[in-house]
Amino acid sequence: MRPAEVLVHRGTEAACSRRASLALLGLLAIGHFFVDLYSSALGALQPLLVERFRMSLTQAGVLGGVLVFSSSVMQPLYGMLSDRLQTRAFAALGPGIAALFVSALGLAPGYWALLVMVCLGGAGIAAFHPQGSSLATAGLEGKRGRVMAIFVSSGTVGFSLGPTYFSLLSARLGLARTWWAALPGLAASALLAWQLPRAGNPEKSTAPRGQFRALASVWRPLAVLYLLVFLRSVVQITYAQLLPLYLHRERGYSVSAASYTLSAYLFFGALGGFVGGHLADRLGGRRVILLSMAGSAPLLALFFLAHGALSVAGLLLGGLILLFTIPVNVVMAQELIPSQAGTVSALMMGFAWGLAGLIFIPLTGALADRFSMHSALAAWTICPVLGFLLALRLPK
Repeated sequence: MRPAEVLVHRGTEAACSRRASLALLGLLAIGHFFVDLYSSALGALQPLLVERFRMSLTQAGVLGGVLVFSSSVMQPLYGMLSDRLQTRAFAALGPGIAALFVSALGLAPGYWALLVMVCLGGAGIAAFHPQGSSLATAGLEGKRGRVMAIFVSSGTVGFSLGPTYFSLLSARLGLARTWWAALPGLAASALLAWQLPRAGNPEKSTAPRGQFRALASVWRPLAVLYLLVFLRSVVQITYAQLLPLYLHRERGYSVSAASYTLSAYLFFGALGGFVGGHLADRLGGRRVILLSMAGSAPLLALFFLAHGALSVAGLLLGGLILLFTIPVNVVMAQELIPSQAGTVSALMMGFAWGLAGLIFIPLTGALADRFSMHSALAAWTICPVLGFLLALRLPK
């Protein structure tokens, strides 16, 4: 083959590879959008569920804690399994399982059944995320921050629209008929099951002993990254679950207005994740993390100190800057251990988020019963300040 023909052949192969990567990223972005659409539903449905089942704020917090345990704390288990088994079933079935059980919460006969259904819906959410984030950057050498930003932002946009979607459906159909909301998630799972097997295989993982040895070799920077995600997640998860209840009970918002405000907050967070991924490719992950932690704290404090439009502006801008770090933390962790991309992605995206929710959602509910929701939620604005001090320990 002549040199010119070799170059043309290589160029054709590269173009085909780019198209395949973009097609795979598009599929995973669709799946991420829908699986996170259902993961944020509980925040919108919580005021209605509290009224129907006559729950205390502590019980409402436990319900949110069960969701984050099932959907987030368990993600490393699914990440290890997906790295080990090399099957696409985790990513393909996740949206459908989440859709079925979360959308049917209005059919629960009692509080305990509600807990079980939330747990099963969370399992679908947990199954998708480690494998989805691993596949999104599989085989890429450059611009991983931008690719991860697209993947993460697609989920965060779905997360932001979930409260509005379920608020509109519950207002029109009633709580008992929100099971209709499952249809898009089932369609997304059908699309993923049809198309994902055509994509290329990710890197083969090492044996379990090798997995733990690889993790142990970089435990110090991994621990700092994990704690940073944990501190950010305390704010993000407690607000995502309890903000509508707070706005409805203590600020006089209607249920729909409270859900719309939560959707706006989460949507600005989605924009923040997209911007943060692009900034990380230009400025470096450490600088973006420092900027995020330092910039979000005063704006979130403004939400609790001010009233009206100024208060809401503080909430939205604070959420935007806080979530600069979502793709940054994941990519930095993946670059530490490329062979365990699913596992470390689960640690950064799921386990940290889930452990924060498991501890702080019930704790916030208990503090709200004792003091007020305003005081309980406002207390967590200290977390970005602690995150800034911790981020100074990241290597330059």
